[in-house]
Amino acid sequence: MAMGLEASGQHFIWVVREEGHKSSEEKDEWCLEEFEKKMEGKGLIIRGWAPQTVILDHEAVGGFMTHCGWNSTLESVAAGLPMVTWPLPAEQFYNEKLVTDVLKIGVAIGTQEWSRWFEAKKTIVKREDIKKAVNQLMVGEEAEEMRNRAKSFKEMAKRATEEGGSSNSDLNALLEELKLNCP
Repeated sequence: MAMGLEASGQHFIWVVREEGHKSSEEKDEWCLEEFEKKMEGKGLIIRGWAPQTVILDHEAVGGFMTHCGWNSTLESVAAGLPMVTWPLPAEQFYNEKLVTDVLKIGVAIGTQEWSRWFEAKKTIVKREDIKKAVNQLMVGEEAEEMRNRAKSFKEMAKRATEEGGSSNSDLNALLEELKLNCP
C-alpha cells in the first residue's frame, strides 16, 4: 500500500489501524515512521481511528480507497466521491461491481480472491496495481467523468433524505407502521 501510494504521486490521507496482534517481526518489516517522514507534505498518516465521514466530506478529498463495506460505500456516495475498490470478504465483491460497473464511479484495484482482513497477505496487490488505480481515479478525462457522476449521486442521496424524499418518506412510513402495530 505504502509503495503504491508513493508511486502514484498523489496527495493522500492513509488511516492505519494499529493492531495488537502483530508480532514485532511484522512491525519491523517496514517502518511507518520512515515512510511518514519521506511523504511529509504529500501524505498524512493517521494511526488508529479517524472520523471517516468528516474526512470524506472535506472539499480537498478527491477519492476514497475502500474495501467496499456497505457503510463505507454509502458514505462515499453521500460525499460525492469516486472510489478505488479493494474488496476482501463477503458482499464486498458485489458492492464493488455496483460501484465500478453499474454506477461507474470507481476503479477496481484487481483483487479476485475472497479473504479476511487478517489473511490479506494472501491477496497480492502490487504497487503498480495501486498506482494505476489511484491515478485512473484522480487524473484525466475518465477521472473527471467519474467525479461528475459521483457528485450527481451525492445530490440524489441528499434529495432522498430531505423531507419528502424517498428515504425520508420510507423511514417515516416504517415508524408509523411500528406505532400502529406495537402496543
